[in-house]
This record gives sequence, structure tokens and C-alpha cells, in this order.
Amino acid sequence: MPDAKRFEGMTAVVTGGASGIGLTFARRFIAEGGRVTLWDVDPSRLKAAVAKLGDKSRAERVDIVNPADVERATEASHAAMGQIDALVCSAGVAGLNAPVIDYPIDEWKRVFDIDVHGLFYCNRFVAKLMKARGYGRIVNISSIAGKEGNPTASAYSAAKAAVIGLTKSLGKELAKDGVTVNAITPATIDTPILEQVSAAHIAYMRSKIPMERFGTVEEAASLICWLASRECSFSTGAVFDLSGGRATY
Repeated sequence: MPDAKRFEGMTAVVTGGASGIGLTFARRFIAEGGRVTLWDVDPSRLKAAVAKLGDKSRAERVDIVNPADVERATEASHAAMGQIDALVCSAGVAGLNAPVIDYPIDEWKRVFDIDVHGLFYCNRFVAKLMKARGYGRIVNISSIAGKEGNPTASAYSAAKAAVIGLTKSLGKELAKDGVTVNAITPATIDTPILEQVSAAHIAYMRSKIPMERFGTVEEAASLICWLASRECSFSTGAVFDLSGGRATY
């Protein structure tokens, strides 16, 4: 059950916050007393999300593949909210489904630009503020594909593996600075990202989950909320599975 006081007086930036896991986390964060700034590249989707969340939310149109835009948005969000207590990096794309030997090079680069480079920029600029303040919580959304690899999804799998490596490195770097950095590795969650992949790939991913169902955005938000809270004080550079039993290590 939500704790109405857990995030009282706290703030969060949520990338990809206008839909899916990011929006569900933002709703929960606000319900528990916090304020959020949603980052997304789609202005109409941002407007609709803020309308749903109410006056405890604000929006920044951000193209995370542009480091200058991320730096600008970081400064604007910090100025508007007074601080950034938590960063949840939920923005991402699935990429095309194709074998490695046929994978389009431009598509490979696009997936890495959004899922790895964009996440790196967000971590880099926000973590600098958190370190200076002596407090922060960063939660990066990776995937079980980053641990196991999915056939015909090499770009996504490799990108999500990179997210795990970045999380572990940054977590160690900030371990003495009051800033925790953790990742979650969901199996398939029922979000709009499924619209980007083939029906055959969706069926494959479902077949790998012992619970024989996809996860929900509410289940993902519940785990992220703990990682974004003050309670998460001794876990950093860690990876938390949310896989319905799929994870094998």
C-alpha cells in the first residue's frame, strides 16, 4: 500500500515520464507526498500526462540524445523544484527485431543513442548535482534482456547490458557521497513499448516467464519507489530482477 508520507517534501525527475513505467512511478511518487518533473520528447504526451497528475507535476520537453538539452533540462528542473532527490531513467526504445547479421547499422546506433547515451547524459548531469548536495537516488531501467540476451533483439539486449555496467560503475563512484545508483531488470512489462516489437517476439518473451504473464507497470513502480526512497540506504550499484521467475542468475 502507498505510504502517504514517504516522499513528503521530495522531488523526482522521470525520463520517459509521460507514459508506461515512468508515468506510473510519477503517479505513485506524488500520491506519497512528492513532486515530479516529467521529461519526454513528445509535447502532446507530456501535456496529457501533467493533466492527469495535477499540480504536483511539471513537464520539460527533452531530447535525451542531445547532451546540451539534457544539461539545460537538469538546470531548469533543479531551479523549478529547488532540488532533485531522485532520478528515474525510464526513457527507451526496443528497436527492430532482426538477426545480428542483418541488423541495420543505423537502427543499432539509434537504439544506443537513446537507451545508452541518453541515459548516460541524464545520469551524468543529475548525479553531479546530487553529489554536490550529498544526497540522491538514481534508478535506471534496464531489462532481463541485458543479462540473458534475446535473439533478434541484439541492439536492445546489448544496450540494456550497458545500462547495467554504467549503473555498477556510477554506484561505486558515488558510494561515499550519499547517492545510491541502482537498476531494475524487468522481464517484459505490459507497456506501449510492446507496440514496437513483433508478435513473434512478444510470444517468445512470454514463453520464457514461469509465471506465464507479463509484469505490470504497478509492480515495476512499487520496486522503483523503494529504490528512490530514503529507505534504500545500503544498496548501490545493484541490479534488482523483476522477472516473474525468468531470471536465472
